Amino acid sequence: MKTTSDNPLLEAEKWKKSGLGVAMATVVETWGSAPRPLGSNMVIDEVGRFFGSVSGGCVEGDVIAAAMDVIETGQPQMLEFGVAHEMAWRAGLACGGKIAVYVEPII
Repeated sequence: MKTTSDNPLLEAEKWKKSGLGVAMATVVETWGSAPRPLGSNMVIDEVGRFFGSVSGGCVEGDVIAAAMDVIETGQPQMLEFGVAHEMAWRAGLACGGKIAVYVEPII
C-alpha cells in the first residue's frame, strides 16, 4: 500500500499542516533538450525532504539548497541551468538544454 500521494502539492500541504516550512520549485522555462517539461514541480521542506522533480536528478541538489534559503528568508529565487553555465556543469545538466526554475515559499 502506498503511503504518499503522487502529487507534490498534496505532499506540500501535508508538510505545511504539520508545521514545517515548505518551498515549491517549478520549471518555468525550457530551451532545447530539457530533462523535465515546463510546469514540473518539486516541493522541499525545511529539513531537506523533497518530493517531485524539476530535472530528473541533474540539478535537484542545487534547487534544494536554494529552497532552504527561500524557506528561511521568505524571498523567492529564479535559478537558471544550462550547459554554458558553470553551475550547470557542476550540477550535471549536460543534456544540451537549459531550464529556469522558480523557487518560492509556500505560505
